[in-house]
Amino acid sequence: MSEKALEIAAQLMALSAATAPKSRGESFVFTKIIEGPKLREIADSMEKFGEERKKANFDRDAKSVRNSEVILLIGIRDATPISLNCGACGFENCTLLEKRTGPEFAGPHCAFRLLDMGIALGSAVKTASILNVDNRIMYRIGAVARNMGIVDWDFVMGIPLSATGKNIHFDR
Repeated sequence: MSEKALEIAAQLMALSAATAPKSRGESFVFTKIIEGPKLREIADSMEKFGEERKKANFDRDAKSVRNSEVILLIGIRDATPISLNCGACGFENCTLLEKRTGPEFAGPHCAFRLLDMGIALGSAVKTASILNVDNRIMYRIGAVARNMGIVDWDFVMGIPLSATGKNIHFDR
């Protein structure tokens, strides 16, 4: 029963992310639900990614993924600046933002587009909380999902979902 319930919860979370407010009413936010064997592949790849790059806690978060039944990915792609020339991104004006690919994500991004993604993430986990679904936003899932080619988004986070007597994503 919990697997189907978690799938429905992920769909409702994706809806919350999609309908969350966005700067100028323009959405560059994407969502994708992962379940089944692909979830285990991500967990295995997270362990390997952490080992190869000598980065901490990929193995710890892989354990959470392995013990989850569903992952919701939320990210942004090709997000154009909103042209305020505010400097919050670190550049003097928006025309200087030139997309580059870093070791895990592509950027830089307009700070307002990152806020849009943050609000979408917050809306999604709020929905999970209302539904009593255990979850946690994890950057490591997003980095590996992007590295595996599961998504081609510039910046992505993953939210593993579980339904047990104790939230497996905390007190690790």
